[in-house]
Amino acid sequence: MKRISATIWIVLVAVLALIAFSGMFIVNETEQVVITQFGKPVGKPITKPGIKFKIPFIQTAHFFDKRFLEWDGDPNQIPTEDKKFIFVDTYARWQIVDPLQFFKRVRDERGAQSRLDDILDGETRNAVASNMLVELVRSSNRTPLQSSDTLDIDEAETLDSIKVGRGIIQAGVLRKANAIAQDLGIKILDFRIKRINYVKEVRQKVYDRMVSERNRIADKFRSEGQGEASRINGERDKELKRIQSEAYRTSEEIRGKADAQAASIYAKAYNQSPQSRELYSFKRTMDSYNKTFDHQTSVILSTKSEFYHYLKDLTK
Repeated sequence: MKRISATIWIVLVAVLALIAFSGMFIVNETEQVVITQFGKPVGKPITKPGIKFKIPFIQTAHFFDKRFLEWDGDPNQIPTEDKKFIFVDTYARWQIVDPLQFFKRVRDERGAQSRLDDILDGETRNAVASNMLVELVRSSNRTPLQSSDTLDIDEAETLDSIKVGRGIIQAGVLRKANAIAQDLGIKILDFRIKRINYVKEVRQKVYDRMVSERNRIADKFRSEGQGEASRINGERDKELKRIQSEAYRTSEEIRGKADAQAASIYAKAYNQSPQSRELYSFKRTMDSYNKTFDHQTSVILSTKSEFYHYLKDLTK
């Protein structure tokens, strides 16, 4: 009898412990909880961390994140107001600010993501379709940096001015989306257009136009380079001819002075005594013989020739 009584007490204690354990739960700093009873919310949401209690097996605790949550949209093909088809990729950050309303309207984060898809994608489509492409790409009318290596002045002046800009468009999408999402117990904290790109067909045309523009600029630089090269070569040839002309003039001046000096020396030597004139004439004749004859030369001279004078003396 005592053994049966002890067993009953053990079972009773175990049941009570199980009931107590199932009725207790812990709320972390990053969590908030909604208690439901038979599927319906009861009481206020629990937003403070700590150990909390509920009715075991009757009430259920639903945990939701307090932190900022991520929404990443799928790239969509959307036409702009100027009928240019582009892919628009977006993202946003949101937070559960009213867990009770959140639970009533969307139940969980998966349901919230689905609703955000509808809200943000719809507002993005409306914003893109209501604005020109240039408004979606640029945020201000700042003057672009101009360089002779990139854009001509005429090209820079063709940039269109914007009236709205990307930043204002994003803010408008955020404001309109929050007006719809506030009934879901959530708040969209930020919305951004992550990327804008042309569709494949248009993108190829843009690439071809960019290649053509780069080729045009390259041809311009090449033409300017060839013109500069021709100018440099012309100046080089002109300078070379000038240097050659001055060198020739200088050499002729030096040669003329040397000839005059040599003639003066010859004249002085010739005008000295008859023996000096004879020696000078003999040396000049010997030099002529040396330049004129070699071992293979044959000449026919008259005996009266001045050139034969010293040869005739040698034959005596």
